[in-house]
Amino acid sequence: MASGIVIIDKPSGWTSMDVCAKIRGILKEKRVGHGGTLDPMATGVLPVFVGQATRAVEFAENGEKEYIAGLRLGLVTNTQDTSGETLETHPVTVDRAALEAVLPRFTGPIAQIPPMYSAIKINGQKLYDLARKGKEVERKPRNITIFELELLEQVSETDYLLRCRCSKGTYLRTLCHDIGQALGCGGTMFSLRRTMAAGYTLAEAVSLEDVQAQGEALLRPVESMFTAYPLYTLPSPGKEVRVRNGNPITVPELADGTYRVHGKNGEFLCLSRAENGTLTSIKNFFGA
Repeated sequence: MASGIVIIDKPSGWTSMDVCAKIRGILKEKRVGHGGTLDPMATGVLPVFVGQATRAVEFAENGEKEYIAGLRLGLVTNTQDTSGETLETHPVTVDRAALEAVLPRFTGPIAQIPPMYSAIKINGQKLYDLARKGKEVERKPRNITIFELELLEQVSETDYLLRCRCSKGTYLRTLCHDIGQALGCGGTMFSLRRTMAAGYTLAEAVSLEDVQAQGEALLRPVESMFTAYPLYTLPSPGKEVRVRNGNPITVPELADGTYRVHGKNGEFLCLSRAENGTLTSIKNFFGA
């Protein structure tokens, strides 16, 4: 049975679920999930989890991500990107220096109102379904964190490329919209490329054509997601039995923290947390 993680460079025009469906067909494995949705117009890093590795999806979704976003000043659309309908146009009189000066206001912990064209549910209905019917409802601001935000390049009089490293739940479309509002001329997103997710970068990404040609050979072990954590190998068969049965074990030799846990034969068993000399599983990755 196919099991592992493949890092896809998502093509423009595909939904994240389209990519999963394609890989499901290629690898003949029903259990396929992705680590963080990309809008159809976006490209870049999409970690796809296959088989038993789908147990790790939650860790990918919650991690930091990095993007290169195209900001177009002077344009406001209903979707907050150039795929939508134009609502407003304004002359652009601000320059590169003015844009750079406003970026610190959008760095650090900030509140962001999700766009109407999003998959967030309110009272059981997805916002984009309501938006397509011409309805707009009140959305509560969500707390996110922008860890880094820098201006990379001015492409034209109105177009700029921004690099953004951010927390889960950040909408780059909304960030572009809000920056445009702060500058007084409006703004929208004209391109988006994710350069990092779940610790994986574009340098590690492959195309769907690569997966079609090479199949399971491109699957990375699920443990590759957790290499930032130190490794702990269980010292005895008895402790391994306890871990495999889901029980905590005593580990007076371990400092508090998160560990990758191996069995004596080198098998990756689980991600675990050591605290006050006790090791408890966070997530098991052995078994069917």
